[in-house]
Amino acid sequence: MGSAALKLSSLTSRAGSRRVLDGFTMSAEPGLVTAVVGPAGCGKSTLIRCIAGLQAPQGGSVELDGNDIARVPAWRRGFGVVLPSDGLFPHLTLAENVAFPLRMRGIRQQARHGLVATALDLVQLSGVAHQRAASATPAERQRAAIARATVFAPAVLLLDEPLAAQDMAGRASLIASLRRIQALLGCTTVLATRAGADALALADRIAVLRDGGLEQLGGSAEVFDEPRNDYVAAQLGEVNRLAGVALRVEDGLAMVRLACGPVVQARCGRILQPGDPCVFTVRPDRIAVAAASAADLGGPAVDATVVEVVFLGDAYRLRMLIGSGAELVVRRSAAAGLRGMGVGAGVAVAWMPHHGAAFRAP
Repeated sequence: MGSAALKLSSLTSRAGSRRVLDGFTMSAEPGLVTAVVGPAGCGKSTLIRCIAGLQAPQGGSVELDGNDIARVPAWRRGFGVVLPSDGLFPHLTLAENVAFPLRMRGIRQQARHGLVATALDLVQLSGVAHQRAASATPAERQRAAIARATVFAPAVLLLDEPLAAQDMAGRASLIASLRRIQALLGCTTVLATRAGADALALADRIAVLRDGGLEQLGGSAEVFDEPRNDYVAAQLGEVNRLAGVALRVEDGLAMVRLACGPVVQARCGRILQPGDPCVFTVRPDRIAVAAASAADLGGPAVDATVVEVVFLGDAYRLRMLIGSGAELVVRRSAAAGLRGMGVGAGVAVAWMPHHGAAFRAP
């Protein structure tokens, strides 16, 4: 068991004339989970493969505890790696696949049996341990791949979309499993995912990629609540984006006139100046809504008209129009009920200034 310091410096990788990684630099802190988040094609999988030693970058370095490991082959790095192609041996059982890295390390059979049983139990595969990989479901194969990558307690664990094969219930249970595994091993983990919700559920730190470069790196709550720009905000969940112009900037807050009419207040993004075109953002679950008029509520409230209500089980998703017709999405707890806020209702919406953000338009 244990963890290691992982440092990536100026990594560059090309696919033809396109730069998949463009001078990417990041440190993965020992014992923590760092999630690398971004849309398809932004360089996440290439980054994981470069760290693992499965792909050589054209430039830059990968350091482990201060040592450059560029010339160290993948099999000697001793990392636990889970890729979208699980790489299980189809003719072996799930248990035999999980035992394989222990056999390669010369672990005796009696010790292997206990380690494999624990690893399979952690990913909830004990009941199908003796099923051949060829007949396992994609979700079971993915869980077995995670067990195989962690059974030997690696110092570094690399996960590329480790939840992609799971259904909704399976995703929730595997997130819990991965959190238990991380607590037990204390390894340095780098997780690549397109799903911001998965990153928030698993990671201590989040790195947002954009076209092969690092857009923002920080604690999960910091990146979620204080995104550097609207691109970062969008990678971690649904967000309302409305065009506007900054009227006033003072003490970290901006007064913004939205293109649809209303004037709103929000946290000020970097380099925003009065008169700048900007993008105003606010997350749906940070907006309060009431069956009243803005005048009745007072303060910074804005009038709106509900045009769609979708029941999601734990919440209602309300789509509404504000001002001259701009769309705003609000997520309201199902426990709070609708209270007269059905389709066609006039309502008022409001949010705390620091829950909104105004960024200079690109």
